[in-house]
Amino acid sequence: MEKKLNNLCPVAVTLKVIGGKWKPVILFYLNEKERRFSELGRNLQGITQKMLTKQLREMEADGLVKRKVYPEVPPKVEYSITAYGKTLKPILNSMCKWGKEHQKRK
Repeated sequence: MEKKLNNLCPVAVTLKVIGGKWKPVILFYLNEKERRFSELGRNLQGITQKMLTKQLREMEADGLVKRKVYPEVPPKVEYSITAYGKTLKPILNSMCKWGKEHQKRK
């Protein structure tokens, strides 16, 4: 872990790793099953290819996501959540539950 993360509040560290508009949603979809890049792009309406690539690379670097490239033409790439990434499942489930309850209020 980066040295500068050691002095941060634990919630800030969590948000640094999974914060933002897209990372929690990407992890939510990968919790269900392995997905191809194009499939993730279709599920995440409004995300650009560049942003999806950036977010996946960051999560791969943090050990949350695994990228598997198949030696085919055209290349086939699948993303899956790692065992370490699965430790975020309770957080994502809580966010999902809270979001559903909040939707009912509107």
